[in-house]
Amino acid sequence: MSGISFIKMHGLGNDFVIIDLRAQKLALDPALIRRITGRHRGVGGDMLITMEPARDPRARIFMGIHNADGGEVDACGNATRCIARLIMEETGKRQTVIETNAGLLRCWAAEGGLITVDMGAPKFEWQDIPLDERMDTRGVDIKIGPIDNPVLAFPSVVNVGNPHCVFFVPDVDAHDPARIGPLVENHMLFPERANVSFAQIRTRNNIRLRVWERGVGVTQACGTAACAVVAAAARKGKNLTDRKVTVELDGGVLEIDWREADDHIYMTGPAALSFSGTLAPELLAAP
Repeated sequence: MSGISFIKMHGLGNDFVIIDLRAQKLALDPALIRRITGRHRGVGGDMLITMEPARDPRARIFMGIHNADGGEVDACGNATRCIARLIMEETGKRQTVIETNAGLLRCWAAEGGLITVDMGAPKFEWQDIPLDERMDTRGVDIKIGPIDNPVLAFPSVVNVGNPHCVFFVPDVDAHDPARIGPLVENHMLFPERANVSFAQIRTRNNIRLRVWERGVGVTQACGTAACAVVAAAARKGKNLTDRKVTVELDGGVLEIDWREADDHIYMTGPAALSFSGTLAPELLAAP
């Protein structure tokens, strides 16, 4: 098998191996995805992203999204910005439409070299998360720690192309996402597992956020989690925040705007190129 070209990009440290399958062919399977995204023997990345011919004529391209564990998922906000940058540079236009399993995402160039993505409307119904049983999604029955005195309890859940579970906490640094994340991700309430967020509300317009991504682990940033947290905060209780919020993740800042006019969430942030190269035949060959 000959070498396959790739591009390495990241959005606030949330990093991706991107392979353009419009110009070359590669049969992906979970084991190969794990080898490519492996940080010791592969390229290294939170996800493997494919660029494929669009299936919907309204879109410029189809984006395939694969977690580092080899599983396919439907949405990734940071990867969407990276693919949008590549397509806008390719076409010379300042906007594009990207097709994903979660639907069509409209993207355009913003000020300062940033990129904005229309992430669509969040979903709050229990069956849309999905949950295993009917519950009030503003606070589902999950508790971490002793039953009579839990450390964390009653997180909000929301779907922004993928399922998110959000714990609002006084101090994000008081909790270990690497320890708690896997427990919640694989909770029986989530038939498709869930991304797990720990959100500290600093002001009505600022949130500090740390994220455990399903199938990946602790990441520097998660675009859909930032969207989910703002939507959950704005609808919870006495409205914990406004609908336009700066979200500070480990890797940097995203601007999130959940607009009342159309109920869509608009995410703005950077997309950076790290390097490009060729996947060696030894990496691609089955061990």
